[in-house]
Amino acid sequence: MLSETLRLLRVFHDMKQAELAERLGVSKSYVSEIENGNRSPSMEVIQRYADTFKVPVSSVMFFAENLEDAKNRKGAAAKAKKAIASKIVSLLQLVEEKTELDAVD
Repeated sequence: MLSETLRLLRVFHDMKQAELAERLGVSKSYVSEIENGNRSPSMEVIQRYADTFKVPVSSVMFFAENLEDAKNRKGAAAKAKKAIASKIVSLLQLVEEKTELDAVD
């Protein structure tokens, strides 16, 4: 779920892929491929994401790992963690939609 984590970081900071690509020093298509899960970013690129959004790499990796773990766990505690992670992702997706609607207005 690293791809979703990186996408949500960008969206939360109200940044377009082209702007992020410029800040990261990569192409827009590379950012798109990462966010769609078609390419895996190197640790160097993950570090650039972390620097750009002023978060530790460990936080990026922790969030990505927890999204993945929540997806794969079973049991009551796992279901609760999955539900919470799902709500966080839904909230960030809602922010993304609102940002897109505001841009249209």
